[in-house]
Amino acid sequence: MVSANAIYQKYSTSMKISKETTIEDLVHYSSSAVGYLREKGIKCIACGEPIWGTIEDAAKEKGFNDGDIDQFVKDLNML
Repeated sequence: MVSANAIYQKYSTSMKISKETTIEDLVHYSSSAVGYLREKGIKCIACGEPIWGTIEDAAKEKGFNDGDIDQFVKDLNML
């Protein structure tokens, strides 16, 4: 079992989000990301329809192209 302190230490430092970032890590790192993903039509763990994989995987599954995904990553890094 992972302690709360271990989780805090993992996500307390500044995280550089990339299209390879997993949805799980993103949601743990940034609560603002949940709303952003929901606005884009990408469900996430906290949205009630758990998905796993990367930001890129989830976006491509919804039909977004590489340019869209690059913009998502840029936006998410600014949250």
